[in-house]
Amino acid sequence: MIELANLSVEIGAHEILRGIDLQLPPGRITGLVGESGSGKSMAALAIMGLLPEGMAAEGRVELDGRNLLELPERELCRIRGKRIGMIFQEPMTALNPLMTIGDQVAEVLRTHQRLDRKTALERARDRLDRVGLPAPRFPLTLYPHELSGGQRQRVAIALAIALRPELLIADEPTTALDVTTQARILELLKALVRDEGMALLLITHDLAVVSGIADRVAVMQQGRVVEEGPTETVFRRQAHPYTRALFAASTHQPRLVLPATKPRPLLQVDGAVREYPLPRRGLTAPRGSLRAVDGVSFRIEAGESVGLVGESGCGKSTLTRAILGLDPLQGGRILLDGQEIRAGRALSRELRAKMQVVFQDPFGSFDPRWRVERLVAEPFHLTGLPRDWREQVAEALFEVGITGAETMRRRIHEFSGGQRQRIAIARALIIRPRLIVLDEAVSALDVRVRAQVLDLLARLRVSHGLSYLFISHDLSVVRQITDRVMIMEKGCIVETGSTHAVMDAPQHPYTQGLLAATPRIPAAWQAHIPVSPLALSPPAP
Repeated sequence: MIELANLSVEIGAHEILRGIDLQLPPGRITGLVGESGSGKSMAALAIMGLLPEGMAAEGRVELDGRNLLELPERELCRIRGKRIGMIFQEPMTALNPLMTIGDQVAEVLRTHQRLDRKTALERARDRLDRVGLPAPRFPLTLYPHELSGGQRQRVAIALAIALRPELLIADEPTTALDVTTQARILELLKALVRDEGMALLLITHDLAVVSGIADRVAVMQQGRVVEEGPTETVFRRQAHPYTRALFAASTHQPRLVLPATKPRPLLQVDGAVREYPLPRRGLTAPRGSLRAVDGVSFRIEAGESVGLVGESGCGKSTLTRAILGLDPLQGGRILLDGQEIRAGRALSRELRAKMQVVFQDPFGSFDPRWRVERLVAEPFHLTGLPRDWREQVAEALFEVGITGAETMRRRIHEFSGGQRQRIAIARALIIRPRLIVLDEAVSALDVRVRAQVLDLLARLRVSHGLSYLFISHDLSVVRQITDRVMIMEKGCIVETGSTHAVMDAPQHPYTQGLLAATPRIPAAWQAHIPVSPLALSPPAP
């Protein structure tokens, strides 16, 4: 058993973790849940001995009666990877883009067991087979960029379990994955725990995921564990106000009634076709093509919110790029407010100003060198910079809940994830567009911040008469924020209709499979305690 006893972490006079007590028995899965900033990932880094410079850890992290916090770095290097493995949230940044997947898994084996390269690669092949990447389709010579997100995550798992560690730490391993890939990864983790007898610490903000996989769950708030116990007991009891607030946020439904308006098409997509050329398989072989979008047609009315759902690789992002005028079509057409959008042709500034986008990663979509006032004002290059641009920026930030004159002078790294996403929405609003494309805009946010952002989007939709194209793999979010939903598979829209009709009675087998793969908290486990999802209490004394 690996045990955390009175684990605390400080940076200067500020306490990050306070008195964490947690037992991680072999063959069991422990879920660690809480909002962003609660200390979940910091606890994992403390266990691994990977705390950022300047942080000091106290207490005990016991393995075989030894306190890992007291071991020198050389000894910790022998334990990391061999006895404790870790899966990070983003596999593309966790893997080395310059090394093949075979060499990366073999590197772990060669480092700890001093194996020759041939033997290490043979064992790497076995580990990749174990995580569902069989040899015929996934040779050891592949590079990470040649794999999908779910496949890269499987390589990261193979790295972490290469030496059959006693503890596997999984930090948000499925956050960016679609529901079917997420279900496969979770099933793989369960099988590894069952077959290898290891302990698994699963860090996540998704309560539904925890309900389906964890034996025990610990709820963290502001660096403390405020509630802990068997998963079903915690879910049914919800003894702490913070736990109840998290549950309320996970099922939060924005409640705003839209004014009745006469339907009027804003965005029209008619028979859109987008193809990519494939590499030749020989000098004389004909060049093939991949049809990523295959004859897609739909409309979005003024003031309407429409969801686009599908697995990774189904064509959602390709279709979105065509709508934004970034990719050309090989067939069909796209009209915005009656004007055709064609990539490669100079679109009028007036047309571009009618459409804005909010990306999944707000940090990556901002220039880190610019101050917030310049970031939010960036779309003014489409309309010309008005004299009162600073006042308009302040007004846009106020609308999304970012207040204070000093915030406009700060840079983006000084804000939390939820605040960054609000700033991204303010940037999209600044020139008063007609349509906002939201590309996985809340998938990386914890349940409380997600509830706040969904409320904000629902309110802005009414106050500004906005239309939304909401792209997501999270069906629960799509249900909360959209009027209609489109299900996309292999470049085609296979089912469309009102959101509740499609979600409650799906007709297409693919839609049925997506809904079946979506994790849900058992209804019998949910305590019916009225509570605001945003009214989080201070930490327990």
